[in-house]
Amino acid sequence: METRVVEGAIVILDLDRFGEEVEKRGLSEYSPNIATGTLTSLVEAFVSKWSAVVLYGLDHARGTEEAVIVVPGVDPWELEEDLVGIARAIEELGFSVSIVADRIPVVAYKPLRERRLYEPHYRRVKRLLASVKRRGGGMVVIEGSVAYKIGGSRSG
Repeated sequence: METRVVEGAIVILDLDRFGEEVEKRGLSEYSPNIATGTLTSLVEAFVSKWSAVVLYGLDHARGTEEAVIVVPGVDPWELEEDLVGIARAIEELGFSVSIVADRIPVVAYKPLRERRLYEPHYRRVKRLLASVKRRGGGMVVIEGSVAYKIGGSRSG
């Protein structure tokens, strides 16, 4: 089988200070709660709309706290409106989520779901996510630029 590589995006979403929030609000971390259940639904809708693939994290049994998604055939900026929509929906619940999207080459054949194919890109974007979270989280960052910050501020 011929390997075909196309441009695409990797997206990592992670609820901010999840452990603290669960404890403070008396929520379960072992079954879906208002934040993790909502994030599960939002990720499912995003994946369906963009014909994306979840590499890690979508969890119906416990709720989704973090997810890694690969979206073939798109520029990361095409995802901005939907990613900001996810951040705003979580914000309306009184929680915060950090989302990072970046451009990557995507293998466009059956083993698309193989995480090892994306490991170098994942590590780079995961470091960017960690940097965003150290700065307080609550941001959507696309290709290194802040597209949305909690409270509704936008920059480019």
